[in-house]
Amino acid sequence: EALSPLPRSCRDALADPHWRRAMEEEHTALLDNDTWELVPRPAKANVVTGKWIFKHKFHADGSLDRYKARWVLRGFTQRPGIDYDETFSPVVKPATVRTVLTLAHSRDWPIHQLDVKNAFLHGTLSETVYCSQPTGFADSAFPDHVCRLHKSLYGLKQAPRAWYSRFASFLLSLGFTEAKSDTSLFIYCRGTEMVYLLLYVDDIVLTASSEQLLHRVIMALKNEFAMKDLGPLHHFLGVAVQRTKDTLLLSQRQYILDILGRHGMSDCKPCSTPVDTCAKVSADNGPPVADPTAYRSLAGALQYLTFTRPDIAYAVQQICLYMHDPREVHLVAAKRILRYLQGTVDYGLIIPRSAPTQLIVYTDADWAGCPDTRRSTSGYAVFLGGSLVSWSSKRQPTVSRSSAEAEYRAVANGVAEVVWLQQLLQELHHHLKTASLVYCDNVSAVYLSSNPVQHQRTKHVEIDL
Repeated sequence: EALSPLPRSCRDALADPHWRRAMEEEHTALLDNDTWELVPRPAKANVVTGKWIFKHKFHADGSLDRYKARWVLRGFTQRPGIDYDETFSPVVKPATVRTVLTLAHSRDWPIHQLDVKNAFLHGTLSETVYCSQPTGFADSAFPDHVCRLHKSLYGLKQAPRAWYSRFASFLLSLGFTEAKSDTSLFIYCRGTEMVYLLLYVDDIVLTASSEQLLHRVIMALKNEFAMKDLGPLHHFLGVAVQRTKDTLLLSQRQYILDILGRHGMSDCKPCSTPVDTCAKVSADNGPPVADPTAYRSLAGALQYLTFTRPDIAYAVQQICLYMHDPREVHLVAAKRILRYLQGTVDYGLIIPRSAPTQLIVYTDADWAGCPDTRRSTSGYAVFLGGSLVSWSSKRQPTVSRSSAEAEYRAVANGVAEVVWLQQLLQELHHHLKTASLVYCDNVSAVYLSSNPVQHQRTKHVEIDL
């Protein structure tokens, strides 16, 4: 069956049976959740307007899942200090996701994914907010009334925070604890029973030490929230997960194909490396690109791809340096990454079933590599057992006056990440039996870490020492 195209207006949507059904389901969910009450429009009150957003939802293989319509408020019409106050809401870190999956796979725990239906509608508002009635669904008895919100709605600036607070408080009442190293990780531990829960807005990954305990937690969540158990983990945050007896493969194949198609590179000729190692691009080389917005969109999409592709982390970091003023040479570098992806579309991150007993970090730096600022680039890769769980490629904030100093800063960054991972593993009740190892290929940096002498070349890196 051919897809109904995305409607251009609310009138077009109401005329199409697929989209109308999706709008009716959304409106029913809003009413069932007691999201608002209709009241006469207060004098001088700020009424936040809204609009319908339409989207096709697809399965991991690209086939149609469902038509989705959502009533979204225009949060930019809210007044700070009156309609909202705090808006920050945490999301789980990628390294935390990989670490939890490594531990769960090594112990052969069941891993499920859950989806919260209309997650933001569960958040309770502490402010008084008025909004207009949904277009096409105004109450015929009170067409001029407005909605006084009881629950948060998509588009409100405080909606993610209200949902997170509501969900976290419920988990704490079940006996979970909130991890200090990542506040979107919740841990339940009672004797030999253990549960890890990862929250990324309304997507949840849940793993437990037994199937019975897992289903007990799922039932408790379903009793409180409108939630769907999607079964064993297979597609999370655009990442496809394939689990076998020995390995867990994380890949973003469909995401790569979408990027290539969006930028007209579906039939491009592949290349063997993501970056030209001989030449460094400069900030003001060549003419500006014709469409800077498209360049920034591509850079952002590639950044998200590094969730499972550490092999492009350095190349993506290089093109992200020039998002403020992209030039044609930078676009050529970005397209080279796309050509590399064309030839490696099936690559992914493999998590082997190995004993995660030790943290090992490899660090390196490229001294004064930036042709414009002469700043160095640091990189590290952290392994938990045989699994790569964290990596980084980042330009250093200051100029290093020697290669030893640049390498030492790279080691300091790697050690900081290892210390955080050690704390995370302690909170996950997984205690490492051996010390963490740090590998560095610069003899001077190694000597400096063993003998922290303050001499002329290193006196200004005292804080890293």
